[in-house]
Amino acid sequence: DPTFTALLTTQTQVRREIVNKHNELRKSVSPPASNMLKMEWSREAAANAQKWANKCTLEHSNPGDRKTSTKCGENLYMSSNPTAWSDVIQNWFEEHRNFVYGEGPKSPSAIVGHYTQLVWYSSFRVGCGIAYCPNQKSLKYFYICQYCPAGNIVSKKNTPYQQGTPCASCPGNCDSGLCKYEDLLSNCDSLKKTAGCEQELLKEKCKATCLCEGKIY
Repeated sequence: DPTFTALLTTQTQVRREIVNKHNELRKSVSPPASNMLKMEWSREAAANAQKWANKCTLEHSNPGDRKTSTKCGENLYMSSNPTAWSDVIQNWFEEHRNFVYGEGPKSPSAIVGHYTQLVWYSSFRVGCGIAYCPNQKSLKYFYICQYCPAGNIVSKKNTPYQQGTPCASCPGNCDSGLCKYEDLLSNCDSLKKTAGCEQELLKEKCKATCLCEGKIY
């Protein structure tokens, strides 16, 4: 089915569409965010998402199965027809209508977790997969995006990002409202504790940990 094949995330243009859509929505949040990181594609997260999608459970994966160098969060979407990734991601974002920044869901039954994960300030890597599940009765298309590091931390869940002037937390390294400092090593935290940020390696590879302390990481 060419419509389904066109949605597979093994294709560069599909990955680009997913990342661009996330970044477009992340910079459009209201109120604006001062510490929103720019998202990029994660091959590891995409591999985990695809592996789980292929099981066609239409349920969340085990948190232990969605790790890269960090724990990752997960958004799911099911549909009866092939749907463009941009529409799937927009659908998650629409939950913002049920959410009040700083207060949380507008009602106890309102679903907002897909939105808050999508705009979680520090989740800067995304990887997605899709499966066709012919054995399911009506919802045969199963979409998964995983977000690393995971968002929706319970203690902060009503403030998925810091409100403020876009990029105020990372001046000088900003791309149209999104922060571009990132940690290229998974163990920047422990390196900082043992070696300190004066080390050349850390200056180069651990910019988020070293330059945005207390603001982003």
